Amino acid sequence: MGQIRTIIFDLGGVIITLDQPQAIRRFQEIGLKDADQRLDAYTQGGIFGDLERGTIDAETFRVELSKLAGRDVTYDECRYAWLGYCRELPQRNLEALRRLRKEGYRLVLLSNTNPYMMSWAMSPDFDGEGHSLEDYMDACYCSYKLGCMKPDTEFFHRVLMAEQTAPSEMLFLDDGPRNVAVASQMGIRTYCPENGEDWTQTIYEYLK
Repeated sequence: MGQIRTIIFDLGGVIITLDQPQAIRRFQEIGLKDADQRLDAYTQGGIFGDLERGTIDAETFRVELSKLAGRDVTYDECRYAWLGYCRELPQRNLEALRRLRKEGYRLVLLSNTNPYMMSWAMSPDFDGEGHSLEDYMDACYCSYKLGCMKPDTEFFHRVLMAEQTAPSEMLFLDDGPRNVAVASQMGIRTYCPENGEDWTQTIYEYLK
């Protein structure tokens, strides 16, 4: 086993605490009555999956969502609904990311996400202190930009290729058991905290 040099983080459920019921309520609020059947906690399907896989862009999603809602849904309404997934961004997580980088680890994001979520995460509004998610990471791999989604092995292969690091020198944190299982099969070391769990100290047990 190599020494861990790179830590891969999921965004939703690890860095930010997810609130799926709030996202469902917000999509219902803007007119998507069956949002509870269309939204998934880990891997989206339908137009939601198409957006996160990058096969449609933000504008096409808005148009398609408008058809489902039976009214013209605006970009801002789409963004408001998607951001419903974010319950909170715990300060302890941001402090842990800063600390781990100071300790010499390379930090990488690997997320099933979309342009609406990233319009917030990649903006100075992210941490409330004028820093974006990119200020905390050495690299960001987003499903909609790479054209594949977890738990697809292709997504992990692309990251391994780009990072040029042995799987055994990586630790992957994700709240999705299926995602963690696939990474583990590829030789990546894994840690599966529950959504919102405080992983900031426990992570050191995995880094030993």
